[in-house]
Amino acid sequence: MRGGGFAPGFVACLVPARKVVMFSTMRIPFLDRRPRVALVRLSGLIAARGGGASPGGLNIEGIGPVLERAFALKRLAGVVLVVNSPGGSPVQSSLIAGRIRQLAEEKKVPVLACVEDAAASGGYWLACAADEIVADPSSIVGSIGVISAGFGLEGLAEKLGVERRLATAGGQKSFLDPFRPVEPWQQARLQDLLSALHEEFKGWVRGRRGGLLAAPDAELFNGRFWTGREALPLGLVDRLGDAQSEIRRRFGEKAQVIPFGAPRPPWFLRLLRGGAALAEERSAWGRIGL
Repeated sequence: MRGGGFAPGFVACLVPARKVVMFSTMRIPFLDRRPRVALVRLSGLIAARGGGASPGGLNIEGIGPVLERAFALKRLAGVVLVVNSPGGSPVQSSLIAGRIRQLAEEKKVPVLACVEDAAASGGYWLACAADEIVADPSSIVGSIGVISAGFGLEGLAEKLGVERRLATAGGQKSFLDPFRPVEPWQQARLQDLLSALHEEFKGWVRGRRGGLLAAPDAELFNGRFWTGREALPLGLVDRLGDAQSEIRRRFGEKAQVIPFGAPRPPWFLRLLRGGAALAEERSAWGRIGL
């Protein structure tokens, strides 16, 4: 410091001891002008659990407020979605992806999806909410299909000596009752429902990926999944990479990364739901070999 001036990039303040203390402007919030990048983790099974109470689960009630806070950042340069999901509820997938697009258009900021272990089924639905998709070479990507699974238990009650009593008002109210044989009309109706959901999924992917898709519908939309490296020439992802390298590439070395994630549910809710939720999620991951 010479002639009463201060070194560039620093400010001085007087403290009670009459000493001059130097502070880097980079540490003073109102003088920090670095671009900010919101890093939002979308991890786990996508399921309609109130308030995000499912351990590791995703739903609009739990992740919606997180997205609102992420997109509300000042000096926001972009939002990075770190996707790690085997899929789940098509409705929750649609609601979350729709909220991402709504906020992105309101704030006029780019959205980048970076796939970790998987963006499969509903997880890929979420990834398609981004303007670009980046995947690790070993990520699992795709599984653009719809599945319904259950058990036929019609002979179990008789073997156990249990009498089941069922009354309905409406001829289809007991649709696919696991304790009754499946009738042909029920199987046909279920297939119609699955096909309708599949069309919604395909329409979303076509609308978001547009002319980037480089394979016939019969290949892309049959429920198959690929590694990130295999998905690249198909147009399902844009590049291979990871979140940190993409942030540096897109927003610069000085970008300030602000992490966001859904709040962890209370311990007693995790305990109550833990067994069933973990089994459900384990099954979802198992369908893609993870």
